[in-house]
Amino acid sequence: MNSALPASSLTLRPGTHLVCEWNGRSYQVEVLDDGFQMDGKSYRSLSAIARKITGAHWSGLRFFGLDAS
Repeated sequence: MNSALPASSLTLRPGTHLVCEWNGRSYQVEVLDDGFQMDGKSYRSLSAIARKITGAHWSGLRFFGLDAS
């Protein structure tokens, strides 16, 4: 489905925008120097954002389609 890199070789550069859709809504996340930002709020991890969106524990990389497994 996607050609994501293994997490060990993945580098998310500040300024990168990640977009995903969940339950019909599109979410956009910006990579910062020290974390991530979504809807004007800062988060320390993609997993925290995935939990905020879904209400359940997710691997942030997997939720955003960045984990090949």
